[in-house]
Amino acid sequence: MATTLTPRSTGGLGLLQGIALYLASVLGTGLLVLPGLAAREAGPASLVSVAVVTVLAIPLAGTFAVLAARYPDPGGVASYVRRALGDTAARATGYWFLLGVAAGGPVVATLGAQYISAVLGIDRAAVPFVALAFYVIPFCVNLFGVRVAGWLQLVLMALLLGVVVTVVAVAAPAVDPANFAPFLPHGWGGVGTAIVMFVWAFAGWEVGTHISGEFAHPRRVIPIATAVTLVISGAAYLALQVVTVGALGAGAGSGSVVLLDLAREGAPGAAPVMIGAVAAIVAIGVLNVYLAAFAKLGASLALTGDLPRWFARGAENGAVPRRALLLTGAIGLVYFGLLLGRDLDLQPFILIHTASMVAIYTLGMIAAVRILERGSAGWWMAAIAAILCAGLLALAASALLVPAVLAAVAVVVTVAQRSKKRIFTK
Repeated sequence: MATTLTPRSTGGLGLLQGIALYLASVLGTGLLVLPGLAAREAGPASLVSVAVVTVLAIPLAGTFAVLAARYPDPGGVASYVRRALGDTAARATGYWFLLGVAAGGPVVATLGAQYISAVLGIDRAAVPFVALAFYVIPFCVNLFGVRVAGWLQLVLMALLLGVVVTVVAVAAPAVDPANFAPFLPHGWGGVGTAIVMFVWAFAGWEVGTHISGEFAHPRRVIPIATAVTLVISGAAYLALQVVTVGALGAGAGSGSVVLLDLAREGAPGAAPVMIGAVAAIVAIGVLNVYLAAFAKLGASLALTGDLPRWFARGAENGAVPRRALLLTGAIGLVYFGLLLGRDLDLQPFILIHTASMVAIYTLGMIAAVRILERGSAGWWMAAIAAILCAGLLALAASALLVPAVLAAVAVVVTVAQRSKKRIFTK
């Protein structure tokens, strides 16, 4: 059953809410760990890594902005893939997002909980309960719809940027120019490793495609929100990287809570409170926007027959897909259970999440090349992004087991649907 891309929106999200939602999906948990990890791998040259990835993000973000603005549809990338590559490819894309990318939800919640545990001295046994609270709060907010979630996101992102600016300001006086030499202590190989890390930080542009129909004026708001988010996120990571290298020097990346180390440089007494606030805001903010996207996608997949029809209610723009949100919550709880069973070992779930994202990006960019007008600015951005995503797909080859299984499930569903049609037409 095909779906139609809707060219108009009946939503009510404005520009500020859009920027806040995009910032949550892009900044995310990278703020908590990446500045230190990148500094450890590349030293002062990690600044180059931030600049390179910011530039590389432009064609990917730009392509998704063009698609979301022209074709606001709750199916997001799956809808574009359906139009360009057919039902089976679209079904696989939807499953990758709903069932694969969803593995990152408990990871985000657990990272926030672990950060708070480290800075406030909470017993590790309490981490799962804090993580679950981080998941439940945005889940409940999304029961009232993406517009309410959008206002919450605006408040959260304002607080987050305020704390980040504060951390940079208090650590800036401790920056020592001597810490920027030698600039390439680990060679260009270290820079390459840091670039791969920051790719994770600049992912998340596809989230806006699923809620694009909720914007009042998607053709105007989405491109502006994307451009502003690119500038703010790039500036935030670059500023953090400068003070991380300049203030912490060779010690950058030696600890697991680099923001706490930075805050202690200028405000040791207030540092735990500030960084605990960052962890809580990031965890709730990221989950807030991703749960909205998962729910809209789930309802859209139900409309196209890729999920049981019961979950389709709320797929239309402006409606609240509560049934699909319940499905999303159930998927998250399954991943939470698996995570607890592995004693909070995050790596397997991060790999499932990132491999699924790369697969989605690759098909999404191929679809964009076929959909967008050949030779247009959007088409050129899609072509460049498709080449970049193909390279990322090759790098992620060893982690593609779950996406491969979900793709096989999509093929099985296609075969079952065709068999059913043949039976009823006889």
